[in-house]
Amino acid sequence: MTVDLEYLHGFGNEHHSEAVDGALPWGQNSPQRAPHGLYAEQHSATAFTEPREINTRSWTYRIMPSAAHRPFERADDRGWVSAPSAATVLTPNRLRWDPQPAPAAGVDFVDGITTYAVNGDVHARTGIAIHLYSLSASMTDRYFVDADGELLFVPQHGGLLLCTEFGRIAVSQGEIAVVGRGVRFRIELLDDTAVGYVCENYGAAYRLPELGPIGANGLAHARDFLYPTAWYEERVGPVELVQKFGGHLWTTDLDHSPLDVVAWHGTHGAYKYDLARFNAMTTAGWDHPDPSIFTVLTSPTPVAGQANVDFCVFPDRWVVGEHTFRPPHFHRNVMTEFMGLIRGRHDSKAEGFVPGGASLHNQWGAHGPDREIFDLASAAELSPVKLENTMSFMFETRLALAVTETAFNASHRQRDYDSSWSGLERRFTPPSK
Repeated sequence: MTVDLEYLHGFGNEHHSEAVDGALPWGQNSPQRAPHGLYAEQHSATAFTEPREINTRSWTYRIMPSAAHRPFERADDRGWVSAPSAATVLTPNRLRWDPQPAPAAGVDFVDGITTYAVNGDVHARTGIAIHLYSLSASMTDRYFVDADGELLFVPQHGGLLLCTEFGRIAVSQGEIAVVGRGVRFRIELLDDTAVGYVCENYGAAYRLPELGPIGANGLAHARDFLYPTAWYEERVGPVELVQKFGGHLWTTDLDHSPLDVVAWHGTHGAYKYDLARFNAMTTAGWDHPDPSIFTVLTSPTPVAGQANVDFCVFPDRWVVGEHTFRPPHFHRNVMTEFMGLIRGRHDSKAEGFVPGGASLHNQWGAHGPDREIFDLASAAELSPVKLENTMSFMFETRLALAVTETAFNASHRQRDYDSSWSGLERRFTPPSK
């Protein structure tokens, strides 16, 4: 199913939108009487006094204020896990998973999450959680809000319609979407089922990476990020609101839809991006730039260059390096790398890493091409090659990722992943004296 929606353009812009003419006040944020009998409500995603360049907030004009609800009660956490958690395994071993099993009938977003790995501390607003979702049902009478972090969606199969307080976003394979911290939403399926990845970012909100010596152009362009236009549900009747707070799920009942924002303006909300618009930069001579050159969005930390998490994408691109081993080389890294495959084949793995799968190489975990790729790349004719119909991605984080017991013990974890490198041979041939 396709949905024809209008969007606003520009990453982090001071956007404004109204679904009803005259619903958005001008000249002030909180008039004595908001237009059309609406309630004015501010969303502050940063402390009031944080610097202007990172300060994000939005004003909403809604049918009912968010405060109109009964107390939240603790709910079953389902497959959600947050850091720190005792139900995890911190291992230096390399791990890889096949795609998840197909979902059972009637599984929506809240029930269809499986957490694979976590780091940091959700209470200290540092670190991330990496989830995979497998869905077979839309959210109808249920809504969700994450007070612990913003959610970056990476669909692998099946389209999603993210119905948020700020409007609707349609996202499918080859696109990403980010729902800001504290934004209420529900998800409708655009296909029979949907599977994909979610990075829950506890730390600083995603921003565009600095371009440094690249200059003014390249990577992701700010104008290609799309924000929703105002849309609202004027729905009366019992619904459930599930909130993730302090690493756990909480629930309350409402007598109306929380997606009742008729107009809004500001810099906090939700947005999407088409990864086909990412302008990949690579070598024009020899050797490799580091994979950080493929960063789409970054969540920084006070330590310059050590990201809480980078989201990197490896799309179709030309490979032209002269006298160079062209696939990703053998490597050990102080950063932790969690990878997923959206489509096609990864250029360092001949077999085993398939769309919908995932891999984890924790800090200093040695990794690189398998035997088949090493042999092919070592003997290849080095003419320009276009890598096509491929799209993998990486969540790279400065902290080690602890794997949940569910993911570690999953039947679809590849117990023989280390055999990817078992065929490598000694090739050292010292010169004769």
